Amino acid sequence: MKVITVKDIVRKDVPIYYRLLYTGVAVIEMTADPADYRIDFSIEIKPTGQREIIVSFLDDLDYPLVPVIKELKKLIDTMHQNGALPD
Repeated sequence: MKVITVKDIVRKDVPIYYRLLYTGVAVIEMTADPADYRIDFSIEIKPTGQREIIVSFLDDLDYPLVPVIKELKKLIDTMHQNGALPD
């Protein structure tokens, strides 16, 4: 299993400035062919500066969720730090 990228990211308008809500499409390679899965994710900035990332799948996934979500959280955190997420 390999998380390739998250594409078609759209930020939802939320009045809470420390919580960022997004929708997107995760491209995940489980066998030979990559497949697209719709996801919702949020990034919440705690008062200490720590980021809490929550990911949920909108499509069914035929793979254990824990390792996929762990890899997605790493990718989303990297994208956030590099400024690759929409404002």
